[in-house]
Amino acid sequence: MDARHAAAANAELLAALAGRPLVCVDRFSTVLRTGYTGPAPIEALRPGLAIGCYSAWDPALADMVVAAEDRTRVRSVAERHGWLRRVRHDAARHLVKLDRPPVVFTRHGGAQLRELAGPGGTVAAIDDGVRATIEAGHLFDDLLRAAGVPAVARIRCVHVDRLPGLAELRRAVGTERVVVQAGGGGTVIVSGEGDMGRAARLLGPYRVAAYVDGWPAAVTVLSVPDGGDGVRVYADRPSHTTTGAAEPAIGPLSAAGTDWSRPWPAPAAALLIECAERVAVWAWRRYGIAGLFGMEAILTASERVHLSAIKWRHQEGAEVSAVNQQAVGLPPFVLAHLAVMLGHPVTWLGDPQEFNHVTLLRATQRGGPFSVRIRLSEGQPVRVAAGQGSGVYRLDNADRLRWVRRGAHPFDADTDQGEILLADLPGPEVVCHPGADIATFEGFTGGGMQPFHGPGSVSPFTRRVLAAVRDLFLPHERR
Repeated sequence: MDARHAAAANAELLAALAGRPLVCVDRFSTVLRTGYTGPAPIEALRPGLAIGCYSAWDPALADMVVAAEDRTRVRSVAERHGWLRRVRHDAARHLVKLDRPPVVFTRHGGAQLRELAGPGGTVAAIDDGVRATIEAGHLFDDLLRAAGVPAVARIRCVHVDRLPGLAELRRAVGTERVVVQAGGGGTVIVSGEGDMGRAARLLGPYRVAAYVDGWPAAVTVLSVPDGGDGVRVYADRPSHTTTGAAEPAIGPLSAAGTDWSRPWPAPAAALLIECAERVAVWAWRRYGIAGLFGMEAILTASERVHLSAIKWRHQEGAEVSAVNQQAVGLPPFVLAHLAVMLGHPVTWLGDPQEFNHVTLLRATQRGGPFSVRIRLSEGQPVRVAAGQGSGVYRLDNADRLRWVRRGAHPFDADTDQGEILLADLPGPEVVCHPGADIATFEGFTGGGMQPFHGPGSVSPFTRRVLAAVRDLFLPHERR
């Protein structure tokens, strides 16, 4: 990383915080670790207090960590969605001990987070109402039109208050399979009459779109006020994502993740970046908002790209996508995002057109970071019985995971030499139930390894890793 950029970003974040402690509230209590660990750590990004669901590990520890599973000793779907209620009292006890009101970093705000921040505290996120409007599925096509997104990147759709019959929907959008998105939240892919019941249970109004077959994709975008009437827009390298993979060879584990190492066709990447710029400018003019957001899309076999969603928040993928910024000598976008949320200018990013040109060049080349989320998909509860917790591991000749060293950053593992970073592993006392997050495995490849072979298919290397992770666990014996 360029030392001048790192020093400037660190100084500007400290100025934006103005002596206030940084507190992270996120399911992953190490959510900012790619910024404050690794080969070019920025210590201003290390939280004074991290409040989360999963335990942290050294060297990714904040100064103080409050994690729900340290109390419950359980990982499950219910805990994943309800963890903040479990820790709010413990978190409040630590927050009240701070010498100044905190700045709370979170993916999106809300009354619960404002209450947690307390009097004088600042929640570094955009207004929840604005976010909900931008992310509303039934308004998506209207938003794209208002932003001037080219028609070639939009998916044919109709808007209805009540769902008609499937035959009518098929005629309206021109495909046998249709995608129903509800204003009340939720998406259902309808392949036949049997799926219409699930779609009808969603709360309307509805956006019904043509089903587009292809590889799900995403891009992280940062917009920064330019000091005048506009914003500078920086697009990260677009990724390929997988919605899930479950294969008999790997047992009761499923994987879903994001891969930035697979090359993109240049015209599709250029169109995606153009769409990101248009959406960012529209959001600034319409709502006066800037910062990090994500765009989701479908990349087809014919190399066309179609937008499918906007998520105006710091997303889970942004943590590992930060490695793309570090790979070109810049600090992670999240430092600028925090400064923007706190109303502080950002000077270290440079010219956005130059940055996006470099992004486009890198997008067409092999090599980059990746992240694979591993979940327990079925079977009985399990516990960790081997390994030494989160860190860098290597597959041995018998495809067993062997501990190598401490680590918390994808650059810590030499992936092309068989090493991986296993992050967010539970401790041996934590019982993991079906549906629970087991771990992520991360790394940076020069192109010699691919984590996925398709949108729902893992590579042989990933299959070996998943099988080895499975062997770290044994069935939990109820007492």
